[in-house]
Amino acid sequence: MKKKNLLAIGLVFILSLTLVLSGCGNSSSGSSSDASKSESSSSAALSGKLTIGGSTALQPLAAQAAKEFMEKNPDVQIEVQGGGSGTGLSETQAGNFDIGMSDVFAESKSNVDAKALKDYKVAVVGMTAAVNPKVGVKNLSKKDLQDVFTGKVKNWKEVGGKNQKITLVNRPDGSGTRATFDQFALDNKTPAEGITQDSTNTVKKIVADTPGAIGYMALSYFTANDDSVVKLSIDGVEASDANVASGEFPVWAYEHMYTKGEPSKLAKAFLDFMMSDDVQTKDVPAQGYLSVKDMKVERDATGKQTDK
Repeated sequence: MKKKNLLAIGLVFILSLTLVLSGCGNSSSGSSSDASKSESSSSAALSGKLTIGGSTALQPLAAQAAKEFMEKNPDVQIEVQGGGSGTGLSETQAGNFDIGMSDVFAESKSNVDAKALKDYKVAVVGMTAAVNPKVGVKNLSKKDLQDVFTGKVKNWKEVGGKNQKITLVNRPDGSGTRATFDQFALDNKTPAEGITQDSTNTVKKIVADTPGAIGYMALSYFTANDDSVVKLSIDGVEASDANVASGEFPVWAYEHMYTKGEPSKLAKAFLDFMMSDDVQTKDVPAQGYLSVKDMKVERDATGKQTDK
């Protein structure tokens, strides 16, 4: 009798142990499955294509950020093109660009419905005049600069330079770089006729290759190892990042990225990447821009500058 009882107890113990181990196994399997699903969900790759276009002043930074973003997201294709701020705004409004780049506020363009666009200020860029190295001028007063661009001064010797005829190189009316330079360097005086070019790179090349030439460009296009053009100071104030950040150098603009309404998931992911520490603390200064966070002054859509 005792043997039968012991046998029964043993069978119950074995059965209980089997059920416990089976339960643990199922629990472990479930946890593993849930973790796998969670990992799969969290690492779901972005995919698709973005078309970004507009400001040539912002183009180098956007192109660098796009390159890095695509390296992190191999199934994403991003095309970055120029065309000028006006094109960036109008093509975004028309739905042809996913993201439009602009040096100016959308409110400044009469043919753009600013309320239909969402603004992201991704950087700040200074701008100044660039001259051919043989001109012999590194600084101009604001008045002399205006006299040069309005055609009142026609020879560099009149403002302390060589005996050389001045050749003006302008950007087209739709250019945000031109709008910024006209407003804050020329005080909205109308420039005289000269050579007009759509691209900042082309402006730089023409100024470098043409005796007596002067144009203007974003500071990001002046590089330390490139002496093909000379960066002008204005009223003795160097066009530097520090002077732009303090507001002492007046010719600067926000670099905007605009979307038509709320951005798509992919566009939002790229815009978030643009504002990430990786881009703001590395790419922004490396490409010759300033982070908005580093500015001690700010501007509104009318151009009014105030201390932060």
